[in-house]
Amino acid sequence: MFDASIYKKRRIELAKKVGYGLVLILGNDESPMDYPGNNYPFIQDCSFLYYAGCDLPGLALIIDLDENEEFLIGNDFTVDDEIWMGPQPSIKEKGLQSGIDKTFDSSYLEYKIKEAISKRRKVHYLPASNYQKLIKLENLFEIHNSKVNKRASVDLIKAVVEQRSIKESFEIEEIEKALDISYEMYSVLMKEATPGVKEQTLVSKVESIISEHKSYISFPTILTINGKTLHNHIHDNYLKEGSLLLMDSGAKSPMYYASDITRTIPVGGKFSTKQKNIYDIVLESQLTAIKAIREDITYKEIHLKAAEVMVDGLKNLGIMKGSTLDAVNEGAHALFFPHGLGHMLGLNAHDMEDLGEQYVGYDEDITRSSQFGLVNLRLGRKLKKGFVVTVEPGLYFIPMLIDLWKSENKHASFINYDKVNEYRDFEGIRIEDDVLVTNTGSKVLGRKFIPKTTEEIEKVMEK
Repeated sequence: MFDASIYKKRRIELAKKVGYGLVLILGNDESPMDYPGNNYPFIQDCSFLYYAGCDLPGLALIIDLDENEEFLIGNDFTVDDEIWMGPQPSIKEKGLQSGIDKTFDSSYLEYKIKEAISKRRKVHYLPASNYQKLIKLENLFEIHNSKVNKRASVDLIKAVVEQRSIKESFEIEEIEKALDISYEMYSVLMKEATPGVKEQTLVSKVESIISEHKSYISFPTILTINGKTLHNHIHDNYLKEGSLLLMDSGAKSPMYYASDITRTIPVGGKFSTKQKNIYDIVLESQLTAIKAIREDITYKEIHLKAAEVMVDGLKNLGIMKGSTLDAVNEGAHALFFPHGLGHMLGLNAHDMEDLGEQYVGYDEDITRSSQFGLVNLRLGRKLKKGFVVTVEPGLYFIPMLIDLWKSENKHASFINYDKVNEYRDFEGIRIEDDVLVTNTGSKVLGRKFIPKTTEEIEKVMEK
């Protein structure tokens, strides 16, 4: 945990933003794999971690804004529990570590909420991110579970997003620690990605590094020679000489902050000319986007700048044609770049998206586009100093999408389908880094540089 004063300060700021009523933030409960005594590894709710810091299951935080009181609610472990688990901290001890003096057992949660409802006081709560919370909120507020998230407090959501979006120096330090783990993972990947190795073997090796650090993956590892499938979690293939291997992965720091990095490397250690040509387009797109990051520019603008670089590069290869700006405005590039440039990063890999992507990535000024490709941009709003974002452009040749667009003669004035057909067997390429918005522009995070140019990658992969 951080110092208690940090959590106290966060709760004071939250109270000022929300203003009145009761704030309820539920922690996560344990989740059984198959029976109650056999649980998945416990991961705490990120908003609860942010405001209370406690990583024990079954807790709740109540902030009574009208009475200026705070309560940490949960049951102490029993002797029977400790026979199996060893000595455990009391709720009182955990409360004091997060600067909360008043603690109660779980029965107090229902009492406090029912009392507030009976007095027609406003109770602010966040959307349920899992079914256990959904059922708990359903019972507390006596409303059908289909209505629970619809009645979540927009005022509380916006206040939490506003606070959590700006990363303080000690939070950046935690992300750097997570990136230290990522560096080790990619160092192993680039040494071990040789012909004949099974993808699952590499997944096991890189994830064992996370385990050695007593950490967790920040999302399921994507490691595949079929990078054209954007979220490919199938690891059954054997690496082949000359294939491209894409890994998109992340780890958690000791305080649960996430990293999220992608690299694409050549199996056997050498890029072909064709692979290098496409790779360099993606890299130039990423570097252009990173250079453009600054306060008050929208991430949508940066996404479109990255897309323009891609179109120019594909035009040089004869794959696209016509006006670059018109091609991007009409979404022709999305045949090859069908996802967004990036998202917020913090305690989640996709930070705060459990609260509603429309509040995290968009606002009253910047709303989500309905255009194919651009609709998948998770972050479009203006950037602020202290945001940490991912920058992850990619180029893919997806046969089913190519065939569909060609059958419809879609964007034929911008796409040379005969030339595209020469790339049908090309694997996808994505390059991703985690970037801090500063008062002068941006900073690529990571105390140890993970090779990124074709020359750097080939050098590391030399035997």
